[in-house]
Amino acid sequence: MISSKIDYYNAAFSHIYVEKQIKDHQRTKEILKKLPDARVIEIDHYKDVFCRRKQSIVAQNKAKALILAKNQNGCIYEGAPVCQNFGNDNFYYCSCMMNCLFDCEYCYLKGMYPSANIVVFVNIEDTFSELEELLREKKIYLCVSYDADLTACEWLCGYVKEWIDFTVAHENLTIEIRTKSARYDLWEKYPACERVILAYTISPEKIASSYEHNTASPAERLKAAKKAMDSGFPVRLCFDPMIYCRDWKNEYKKMIEDVFSKLDAKQLWDVSVGTFRISQDYLKKMRKDLNGSAVVNFPYENIGGYYQYPEKIRCDMENMLVELLKKYMPKEKIFTWKKML
Repeated sequence: MISSKIDYYNAAFSHIYVEKQIKDHQRTKEILKKLPDARVIEIDHYKDVFCRRKQSIVAQNKAKALILAKNQNGCIYEGAPVCQNFGNDNFYYCSCMMNCLFDCEYCYLKGMYPSANIVVFVNIEDTFSELEELLREKKIYLCVSYDADLTACEWLCGYVKEWIDFTVAHENLTIEIRTKSARYDLWEKYPACERVILAYTISPEKIASSYEHNTASPAERLKAAKKAMDSGFPVRLCFDPMIYCRDWKNEYKKMIEDVFSKLDAKQLWDVSVGTFRISQDYLKKMRKDLNGSAVVNFPYENIGGYYQYPEKIRCDMENMLVELLKKYMPKEKIFTWKKML
């Protein structure tokens, strides 16, 4: 019997767009070797593809293209107000890649970028040079994996190893690498450093299966987190963003019980807690692209240009989770997105 279902989509990375100016860069050559069957298309500038009009993020998430480019304008930025700084004054984030292999419905990248395709800036050496200038002036706390999941893409470009090596060599630098990946094997191979914080976003299984498409399961993430701790890395758990659902109290209680049945709370570096919040402009775009998504179309409140849950929901969720966490760890290690407790 012949199936009537037709697959109209290419495989992920079946097409690679390469800026002409970096086609001979060593990292470009290394990446292309890993994808020998891809069709390679030379372009003048990554924005010609990434920023073209009338793209469908929903369709592109089924078959992402890869764009290799040169970052010419710097990629280190001061931390945004909706992000936690964990008590660090000189808080920055870095964007050496744009977009994620995963497809979380609530991800702000869907509102920030016009495309679901992935951009890799192959000239990471220029990012390091830019950062070294800052490090001559002050200590830096840098989140390197906000705009992409570098751990999930390690097989492709090896940036996690590059960042660890750079951090080990620069005592004024502390980095956070955030992920929803299950790549625990990396922490057996890479040198542990107390200034490289591995941060795992953890959600209830119900939330992960409903909204965090293509990610590792929460159980797999916890396995990777345990391997990282056992290997000597500081590990942060990010219960952020918390997502409201009909039975959220029981879902988050079960999640916390499961977390601390598998991990030793005393080994954790710290944890973060925060309910979903997003720029009004990002959410407007997401609602246009994802009009069938329950999490995107929830009736949030607009407070100062950022959409959030109504105050009662927000406070009930965050306060309950903080109280649950206090049973396992001191409040000094529990951070919320507004302030340290």
